[in-house]
Amino acid sequence: MEEHLVQLLASTQLALEAPRRQAELELERARNNPDFPLSLARIGAHVEAPVEIRQSALTVLRKFLEENWSPDGGDGPHIPIPDQVKDQLRHIVLELVLSPGEEQRKVKLAASYVVSKIAMVDFPDQWPALLPAVLGVMPAGTDTQLHGALRILQDLVEESLSDEQFFSVARDIIKACYDVALNDNRKETHRSLAVLVFRSCFDLMDIVKDDHKKDVRNFAGEVLEGWLPFLEQVINTPLPDRGGADSQPDSWYGPVALKVQALKTLIKIKTVFPSLLLPQSPTFFKATWEELSRLQGSYQELFIEADAQGRLEDIDGLPFTLDFLVLDELDFLNQCMRASPVQKQLQADIAAHGAAHDTPWVLDLMKLLVSYSQITQEEEGLWDIDVSLYLAEETSLSSNYTARTACGDLLIKLSEWLGQQALEGLFAYTKTIFTTGRQDWRRQEAALYLFNALLNDFQDCDKLVPSGIAGAYLELVNYAISRQDEPILRARGFLVAGVLCQSYQPATALLDRAIESTTMDSSELVQVSCVKAIEGFIATGIPADRQLSIILAIQNFLEAKDLTELEDADDLLVTLLETLRQAISMDMRIAIQPDSKAIDLLFVIAKHGASNFQVTMIVCETFESVVKTLSETAAYTALCAKVLPSIIGAFDVANMTQDDPLVTLATELLALLVQYGAEPLPTGFVASTLPKLNRLLMSSTEGDVLRPGAEAVKYMLMHDHHQVFGWQDETGRSGLEVCLLIIDRLLGPLVEDNAASEVGGLAAELVEKAGQERLGPFLPQLLQAVAARLETAQAPAFIQSLISIFARLSLVGAQDVVNFLGEIQISGQSGLQVVLSKWLENSVSFAGYDEIRQNVIALSKLYSLNDARVAQTQVKGDLIITSSDRILTRSRSRQNPDQYTIIPAPLKILKVLIEDLLSASGVQAAANLAAAAATDFADAEDDDGDEGWEDEPGDMLDLSLGSTKADLMGWLDSANSKQPDDETQAYLTEFFIRAARENTAGFQGWFAMLTEDEKTKLHELASQ
Repeated sequence: MEEHLVQLLASTQLALEAPRRQAELELERARNNPDFPLSLARIGAHVEAPVEIRQSALTVLRKFLEENWSPDGGDGPHIPIPDQVKDQLRHIVLELVLSPGEEQRKVKLAASYVVSKIAMVDFPDQWPALLPAVLGVMPAGTDTQLHGALRILQDLVEESLSDEQFFSVARDIIKACYDVALNDNRKETHRSLAVLVFRSCFDLMDIVKDDHKKDVRNFAGEVLEGWLPFLEQVINTPLPDRGGADSQPDSWYGPVALKVQALKTLIKIKTVFPSLLLPQSPTFFKATWEELSRLQGSYQELFIEADAQGRLEDIDGLPFTLDFLVLDELDFLNQCMRASPVQKQLQADIAAHGAAHDTPWVLDLMKLLVSYSQITQEEEGLWDIDVSLYLAEETSLSSNYTARTACGDLLIKLSEWLGQQALEGLFAYTKTIFTTGRQDWRRQEAALYLFNALLNDFQDCDKLVPSGIAGAYLELVNYAISRQDEPILRARGFLVAGVLCQSYQPATALLDRAIESTTMDSSELVQVSCVKAIEGFIATGIPADRQLSIILAIQNFLEAKDLTELEDADDLLVTLLETLRQAISMDMRIAIQPDSKAIDLLFVIAKHGASNFQVTMIVCETFESVVKTLSETAAYTALCAKVLPSIIGAFDVANMTQDDPLVTLATELLALLVQYGAEPLPTGFVASTLPKLNRLLMSSTEGDVLRPGAEAVKYMLMHDHHQVFGWQDETGRSGLEVCLLIIDRLLGPLVEDNAASEVGGLAAELVEKAGQERLGPFLPQLLQAVAARLETAQAPAFIQSLISIFARLSLVGAQDVVNFLGEIQISGQSGLQVVLSKWLENSVSFAGYDEIRQNVIALSKLYSLNDARVAQTQVKGDLIITSSDRILTRSRSRQNPDQYTIIPAPLKILKVLIEDLLSASGVQAAANLAAAAATDFADAEDDDGDEGWEDEPGDMLDLSLGSTKADLMGWLDSANSKQPDDETQAYLTEFFIRAARENTAGFQGWFAMLTEDEKTKLHELASQ
């Protein structure tokens, strides 16, 4: 079988699709062969087989074992693996990883992943020999064995060990890593990997420290007594001599990798156990600063003056280039600067010199930050090709975190501590750059970049920039924008002006220069910087007569471009839109002026950026503001005359080009136009738009089109149902019939729940506006179709949409709703059973103030009917809690789904209304806040003691930490919770008081069946 598998694995790597897909299918069929896993393992261990085949075999094996090693492993059919085969597999893959004769790191890496997947299930119970075997080869094993052992150890710590298992073996693991890390005879890449494993141990300690704070902290303190001096030594050790090469020498790779891991470990220690690092913070601060100072020249030569390759990692994921090292050192320096011992020492130096700008360390730090903030050769080349990359950095949307951005972050943190003194220090050093005889535009641009970052932070925090410093910087800006041979410096000057003007009025004098340069400057980088700067100028409240010239400048800029090239220039499109939005907002009436192209420009940009979420969001928000402002009949009619041809034209263009994003955007814009429309709508509005919408809604399956499309028709009915019902399509169908056909399609089984989530609102509006007279026999058919679709609906938003139809009808005729539902059958069940079950199961997740209030009133009216058919309807009640200490996997969850009590519908209605009353009154939110406060208080009592640091550990968001994930999930829970609503609270309070006083629908009997907690809540609310 092995030879056959080798052929199949080779074929899966072919470029030709047909033989590759055939091999993949045969490989899938081979999984049922009992020899399949062992054959793959033997291929992976066969030293004479090609490396790519061995690697592929081990990858396929890993995926197979993920799904089948444990009965709970995968979602698909389970293929049992006999115990004797498992024993052989464990032996083969572990031997492969730890073998002294296996030199292929790619193979070892793939094999270590297999070991990790097995260990996640078997260690330690079914594989107790694993860890001793790994630790046993580390002291005296070959480099190849050591590498394999460290890979397994890394996977064990990061993937396999539970917190209880970790502390039974933590001392042995950390001791083994310590011995490797301190062994100068070992390769520095292996020592780096040992430090990485040690750092991973802190993630586990972070998880369990809340339950065992004292023990875990004492253990960490004991461990760090040996590790901290070693980490300090790593930072202090200079890199070997580089020579004069334009690239990083090979002799640096190992030392740089080790330094990077040391720094990442220190940052992790500070995050998890800040108090343990606090006493050493001055030492590490000094060592890191000195290291950054030593590396300044090499960084300048490699990345500023030359274009050395950076951001490189080895096969184990270890960064080994200088730019990574500098980045981590800047981050760690930022952390150390927040430690109270460091701040105390630095503050004393400032006090001794009288002012920050006269203090040597402040000026030295500014020199360091400016040096590392210089634009690299790589960045300059990329910006010359794509200005969007430049704009991405300016808007902080780039995922490319560089030394430049790290310097900006460090300076901002410094200003949070020193306040205005940080700005004074930066200005003091900046003056020396601009006044020296040598023209160093990169340093000048870097100094202005840092001022830009600091200025943005000052404005975000409502801090004032002294007018003297602002005036001096304005002179530097004037100098920068006049440098004709230095476009990047010129661009920076305009960007600073766009921010400076918001706090220093004289800077607005540069507005006309920025408008002119938007189209006249020879550099595209300067042009887009001017567009960005103009947005800032407008925010200061510039004269109204500049509106036309700004919009004209944007128009000229776009007309000079090949618009097809803009489709991938997302950040440029966003910048243009943000400035255009600001310009339009100066006076929305420009949208309907005959000679204005403001809205046309908005649509042009939208057309070329329709596939970008941020572009479409800004376009829709801008258009929504325009429509809201111009909703008066005459203005709205003029707006429709101006925009409808473009929107309808977008549908036609999209049909010809199959441009789905453009269809989506056009539909969203049309929905916004109708939503805020005048009543009645302009003559001919429906005839112009409903045919396009009808075609879309009857053919599309995309939710992004169907949802706004259904909304648009709903708003047409809401604002001018007479025009809708009076319109006929080309076949003679009336508007009413067209609406019914649209609803019928959206309720059909071919449209997904989420895609049809607006059909309920459309149907409810149609029923309300058409009434029984117009609908006639169509009304019961429509309601039965809604009830039938509700039976299979799963998406909460779709369920709420469908329920809203019956809720709105219940507001004025609850008895009619019950009578109708009681008479129809859906899949052998009463319509009342189907609708009430879905209604009451999902009411707690309904969203929207008006919708929740409407739902509450409708349910109260159904309850007050005291209809025997409602009382006989059985629905899900409370969740039955089962006690089990087993981990709930997906497989077990499917085998043992949640169980609920079964209770009468009136009792469930009361339970739902009690829950809504608590939400509406704010009691639930208050309880959540109280619980959170109690938790915080308990944490504070036995905290790790991070008060010596300026910020909490969480100010650096580490998504790998369990605590961070828990905090994010808690935030999401709070964001989705219902909020207080006085009107709903007043209605429900009156309802329960009246029900108790008058025993409405046998309230006392139902009250006795409530839980004690629910009874207590009602008593508490009644006593308020």
